[in-house]
Amino acid sequence: MARVRIDDLACPRYTDAQRAALEFEKSLHVELDAQAILEEASGTLKLDDFGRMDFVARLARLCDEWRNDPDLNNLGRFNLRNKLLRYAKNRLLIQDMLKRHPEIHEVKIERPIIVAGLPRSGTTHLLNLLAADSRLRSLPLWESYEPVPIPGEHASQGGADPRYARCAEAWTQMQQMVPLLAAMHPMNPDHIHEELELMGPDFASYNFEWLSVSPRWRDYYFASDQTPHYEYMRTVLKLLTWQDGAPRRWVLKCPQHLEQLHVLKRMFPDATLVFTHRDPVAVIQSAATMIAYGHRMSRRRVAPEGVLDYWTKRIHHLLAACVRDRHLWSEAQSVDVLFHEFMADDMGMIGQIYKRAELSMTEASDAALRRHAETHTRGLHGLIVYDLKQDFAADPADLRGKFKFYLKRFPVQVESEAI
Repeated sequence: MARVRIDDLACPRYTDAQRAALEFEKSLHVELDAQAILEEASGTLKLDDFGRMDFVARLARLCDEWRNDPDLNNLGRFNLRNKLLRYAKNRLLIQDMLKRHPEIHEVKIERPIIVAGLPRSGTTHLLNLLAADSRLRSLPLWESYEPVPIPGEHASQGGADPRYARCAEAWTQMQQMVPLLAAMHPMNPDHIHEELELMGPDFASYNFEWLSVSPRWRDYYFASDQTPHYEYMRTVLKLLTWQDGAPRRWVLKCPQHLEQLHVLKRMFPDATLVFTHRDPVAVIQSAATMIAYGHRMSRRRVAPEGVLDYWTKRIHHLLAACVRDRHLWSEAQSVDVLFHEFMADDMGMIGQIYKRAELSMTEASDAALRRHAETHTRGLHGLIVYDLKQDFAADPADLRGKFKFYLKRFPVQVESEAI
């Protein structure tokens, strides 16, 4: 297993491809304007019904924050605008499908299995492992990016969905720009993604904090009731279920759920919730490294210490909400998964989850899950070596001290690499 050390977070050493992209960005002119984005989406698809228009204020809020970020370069603005444009297009396509097929609203999302845990706490491996069971419906990345096909588009001669091809091309380009991302968080088309992506067309969720430095959006998100956006997400899940023609039980996951457990309970009252738990220092150093590494292509300067400070506070908020609201999900409907136990025996933990979810483990399911576990081992694309003191000027013990309330509640194992 190759060990990878990123020792140039603050002062990046650029590849030839990265230098060429950064030279190109100087010639870009990117206008982050809500109305222009909506007009382009509408003109491209020849659709004009966005449904409820309350989202426009949220889109404008994002455009304003990113437009006035002095450290965001034109390449960063270009990628963010494309993301917003895709969400606007998806909203038009979703609304068009709902108008033509109102029966979609009658679809039931029953007894989903939902993983809620910090980013970098094993949620991705757990979700992708569960998704290997063909009886469960999951959300691959390519479908999360474009849940509704563009009318008139057809599969290529080889049978590939154009949406899949676009996602594959985006992943190829991303690997050229940030080649070490695969070792931290692969984003290939078949990767099972978070349903939070389905809130994108409603221009909602904490996901925008991951896309760019967005403290004003964070404060707005904290002050807003997320129920309407979870309702929108559930509607898109209904649409996807309807498109399948044969309903299956969903398996979902998202870290945001940790601070929205009360909303999640209203949306999916019969769900089985799986909480993953890991040493917060290990989580923070992993998340901060990934984000700071990505900033070399989108920001004029990289500030690792600022990234660490932001995400330490953000993860503290997630965990404080989890500790406060964990009781909302009874023992009969939930499982706590400790990272070190899951890594030691992932199939054993899956057995516990299946039992709690009242899902039988068939011979075929067991074989499929074991195949996935054997072919998707940790560190498949390299194992990142972290150094909080050198990269972020932070002491792991001091950082861990901020989370005594969480460590007292959940017996996670302190990780040696995060000491």
